[in-house]
Amino acid sequence: MIGSAVARLVDTTRSGVIPATLPPEAPLVMPIQDLGCAPSARPMASTGLWLRRLSLVAFTLLTTSAATLLLLRTFSADSLTLLESIGLVIFASLFAWTAFSFASAAAGFATLWSEGLHAGTTSTGPLPPLTSRTAILMPVYNEGPGPVFARLEAMLESLQTVQAGRQFDLFVLSDTRQAAIAAAERVAYDRLRARFAGRASLYYRRRDENTDRKAGNIADWVRRFGGAYAHMVVLDADSLMTGATLVRLAGTMEASPSVGLIQTVPMIVNGRTLFARLEQFASRLYGPVFASGLEWWSGAESSYWGHNAILRVSAFAEQAGLPHLSGPRPFGGSIMSHDFVEAALMRRAGWEVRLAPELGGSYEESPPTLIDQIVRDRRWCQGNLQHIGVVGARGLHPLSRFHLLRGFSAYLTAPLWMSLLTIGLLLASFPALRGASDGAPAMPGAALWSVFGLSLAFLILPKLMAWLIVLRQGRARGFGGGGKALAGIGLETLVSSLIAPVVLFAQTGAVIQILSGRDSGWAAQRRDAADLSLGDALRTHRTELVFGLALIGLSLAFEPAAFFWVAVPAVALISAFGVSAWTARDVSETTMFTTPEMISPPRLLTRALELTDTPPQTATHLTRHSVRKAWFRPVLSGPQQATG
Repeated sequence: MIGSAVARLVDTTRSGVIPATLPPEAPLVMPIQDLGCAPSARPMASTGLWLRRLSLVAFTLLTTSAATLLLLRTFSADSLTLLESIGLVIFASLFAWTAFSFASAAAGFATLWSEGLHAGTTSTGPLPPLTSRTAILMPVYNEGPGPVFARLEAMLESLQTVQAGRQFDLFVLSDTRQAAIAAAERVAYDRLRARFAGRASLYYRRRDENTDRKAGNIADWVRRFGGAYAHMVVLDADSLMTGATLVRLAGTMEASPSVGLIQTVPMIVNGRTLFARLEQFASRLYGPVFASGLEWWSGAESSYWGHNAILRVSAFAEQAGLPHLSGPRPFGGSIMSHDFVEAALMRRAGWEVRLAPELGGSYEESPPTLIDQIVRDRRWCQGNLQHIGVVGARGLHPLSRFHLLRGFSAYLTAPLWMSLLTIGLLLASFPALRGASDGAPAMPGAALWSVFGLSLAFLILPKLMAWLIVLRQGRARGFGGGGKALAGIGLETLVSSLIAPVVLFAQTGAVIQILSGRDSGWAAQRRDAADLSLGDALRTHRTELVFGLALIGLSLAFEPAAFFWVAVPAVALISAFGVSAWTARDVSETTMFTTPEMISPPRLLTRALELTDTPPQTATHLTRHSVRKAWFRPVLSGPQQATG
C-alpha cells in the first residue's frame, strides 16, 4: 500500500498535478569564465600578511634543507647513487609539506595562546539587524529525506528563535535521480512547508538533468532566482547551522561590501561508530589550532570548502561560472571539486574570501567507516587532480594557486610515499644500490632516527599544542577533563598511525586509476552506519593484506634488518581489515573520545536528532530505510559509478 502511494505521488508530480512551489524568477546573468583571460587588477594583501607567509616559507625551506642535508651527508659517505638521489628528492618534497603544516599549526597555536580565554570562542553580543535577504540552499542528491528535512526543520526553528525567519528563504535543490526518493522528498517538503506557513518561505525544485552536479545545481539557482537575494548560504546534506550563526554571517556580509565569501569551520558531530568518533574528536580538538593558523596566513585569500559558507550572490554570479575543462574524463569535462576554483575566480576579480574560525554554530558529519572515507576520497582525488588544469589560469592570486596546488599535491604525495617506501626497502636490502660493500649495515641508523624523530615531532606537537590551548581556555571539561583528553590524543594517534598507511595505499591506487583514464562518477555519500563483518572487511582490504605480507616477506628474504623500513606500514596494511571492522562498530552508547557537543549538546543538534528519530511520514521513513539497507553492498565493491 505504501509503495503504491509513493508511485501515485511520483506520477502526479510528473503530470503536474502537484507543481513544485517556487518564487517568481529573478534571473541573474552568470557568464562562463575564461581561464585564459585575466580580469582587471586585484588588490594585493597587506605587507604584514606577506611577512607572515614568507616566515612560513622560510621555516619550511630551512627545516627541509637541514633534514635533507643530514641524509645527503650520510648517503654520500660511500658514494651518492642514482636511487639515493631519487629518494632524497622524494623525501624533501614530502618533508616540506609536513614542515609547512607544522609551521601553520604553530602560528595558530601562538595566535590562540596570546588571545587567552577569548580565543576560539563563539561570537557573542547582540545580533546585527539585517536589511537584506539571504537564501539558504540545500542541494540534495539521492539522500534519505528523513535526516535532511529534520536538519532543515531544526534550522528553521533556530531562525525563528532569533526572530530572523523572514530574512532567510530556504531552497531544497534536488538533483535526485531515484523516483521513490524524489517522491519522499516532496512528502517531507510539503509537510515542512505546511508547518512553517506564514512564518518562513520554503521552496523545492528538482532538476530534470543534474548537469554539472552540485556546481551546476547552484548555478541553475543563481541564474533563475539569484537576482532576488543579496547572499546565499550553501549547505551539504549533513550540514547544520544555528540561526544566530546565519544572522551573524549575513550581518558581516552587509557590513563588509568587499567580502565575497565567508567560510565557517564546521564541527563534526553525531559520530556513532568508532571511526566517526575518532574523526569527530580529532577535528574538534585539533581543528581550532589548524584553522586559526590557516586564517593567520591566508587573510583575504582563504579557501572555500563548498558548504557551511555564505557567498555574495552578485559576486558569485559575476565570477564563478565554471567552464568545462578540455579533454576526456577524468581530467576533462565539468569541474568536480568546484569550491576551490570558485573561490579562486572570485578572488581573481578582487573579492575577499575569508575564513571565520572564531564563529561557532556550524556543524557537519563525517563518513561512518574507513571504507566510506576511502570511497569519498576517491571522488575528491579525481576532483582535486583536475585542478592541475586550473592552477595555471591567468590572473589568479598567488595564494589561490597555492591552495589549488596543496589540494592536488595532497593526493600526489600518496604515490610518492609508496615510492619512498619502496626505495628505502631496496636500499636497505641491496648494499650495492647505495654504493656500499657486502656486509655493510642495512642502513645508517643515526641519521635516519634523527630525521624520523623530527618528522614525528612535526606530526605530534600540533596535537599537544591543541591540548594546551584547551587547558588555557578552560575547555578541558568538554573533553572529559585534561587527563582524558590527553589519553584520547594518545589513542587517536595510535589508531591514526594504523589508518594512515591504508588511506595512502588507497589514494595511490586512486591516482593510478585516474591517470589510466578511469572516471569515478558521482555517488551520494552513505551517512548512516551499517554492520561490517570481519569477512566483508577482509574482502574489501584483501589487496592491502597481500601487499603488506609481500613487504615483510621481501624484507626478511633479502635483509632482515630492512624490516625497520616497512614495519609500521606493513603491519598497518596487514591489519587493515581488522581495524576497518573494529572502527566500524557502533559506540554511540559509550563516552569514547568525548567532545563538548557530547557533554552539552546544543539545542540545534538535539532537536535535529529528535526530528530524525520520529519521522512524521511513513513514506519518508520507508525510503530512508531502503536507502540505508541498499547502500552497504555496493560500497564494498569499490568506488561507485553514478548516473550523473
